[in-house]
Amino acid sequence: MAKDKQHTCSFCGRPHPLLIMGEGGVSICPDCVQLAADVVKQQTASKDRAGIPQLNNVPKPAEIKAYLDQYVIGQDEAKKTLSVAVYNHYKRLNQTTDDEVEIEKSNIILVGRTGTGKTLLARTIAKMLQVPFAQVDATVLTQAGYVGEDVESLLSRLLQACDFDVKQAERGVVFIDEIDKIARKGDNPSITRDVSGEGVQQALLKLLEGSIVNVPPQGGRKHPEQEFLHVNTQNILFICGGAFDGIERLIGQRLNTQMIGFEAQQSTKKLDKDNMLKYIAPQDLKAFGLIPEIVGRLPILTYLNPLDRTALRSILTEPKNALIKQYTKLLGMDGVSLSFDDDALDYIVEQSLQYKLGARGLRALCESIMMDVMYNVPSSDVKQYRVTLDFCKAQLAKADMLKLSATV
Repeated sequence: MAKDKQHTCSFCGRPHPLLIMGEGGVSICPDCVQLAADVVKQQTASKDRAGIPQLNNVPKPAEIKAYLDQYVIGQDEAKKTLSVAVYNHYKRLNQTTDDEVEIEKSNIILVGRTGTGKTLLARTIAKMLQVPFAQVDATVLTQAGYVGEDVESLLSRLLQACDFDVKQAERGVVFIDEIDKIARKGDNPSITRDVSGEGVQQALLKLLEGSIVNVPPQGGRKHPEQEFLHVNTQNILFICGGAFDGIERLIGQRLNTQMIGFEAQQSTKKLDKDNMLKYIAPQDLKAFGLIPEIVGRLPILTYLNPLDRTALRSILTEPKNALIKQYTKLLGMDGVSLSFDDDALDYIVEQSLQYKLGARGLRALCESIMMDVMYNVPSSDVKQYRVTLDFCKAQLAKADMLKLSATV
């Protein structure tokens, strides 16, 4: 009996000619070894995929756009582009490697004037994302070895967003704002290095394309002795945004140089000269100062429309975080009911159009108008306050805002 027990698997109880013996007479057969290996493999795979939303729980592109519509007025093209990109990012995370088809990521670049909602779109979409999200500013980046932040700091922000969980960070989304500020300063070579322009673009190439990057979690310069974290950027989606001030002139030059003759003049007249960004192309980004390698790694190019009178009027009152709702809530905390006359709101919009600063111009005007109200009302017994057209004019005249708008 002892001999039979010795040749029997301690796990399945079946006899087997080839057993792996352990201490205390415990043995295991090859079949149980394979079964244990499969169980460990499944548990490891499920752990690696922990936190990835399944496709049946991921909002569809139309649902993502509907969520953005609650906070951002207009910009339907940009919303559609972002919605599709985020949904495809989820699908990339859920893709299987059973076949030879591998879905590659498509990084995005948003072009639009200041105050049109590029940063707001990124902040809003971060609220609904179920993957780590980080927003960084490209203006502080410099080439490695110079004063400023290295490009690896982009991934440090992403790691901070997920408590330094590398697996989660490798599935995240990074929004790089002010990407136009790292444009090449000029085509002519110089004896000085362009450490905050072309040098940064070249350093960004490896991040955008997808590679394993050594990331110092606490900053490489202040803590050179720390251990690096190895982050694979293959599945990180990068969304870039920039105003690209002056690129309309480059777009106009490209459209004019490609057209000769009477028919060309007729086609030129049909162009929307107030919104030349709708005709933007990758070669315009290259002419502005982005190196071709960067442009190639940002295949999805979309634009944001300039805000007209109707859009600015809607921004004041319609979104969930509209400016008027914010001031109403602020004074409501003091027990004061705030209201605005329609002609007062129209006047604010008209003055904002003079600034040409988009939604940021609205905020500057509202702050000047409401400063005395927010200073005096909380200390008074007033329970209701109504902002009229005459009051707006008096407040802006007092702050010399009208003179400023006339000079813009």
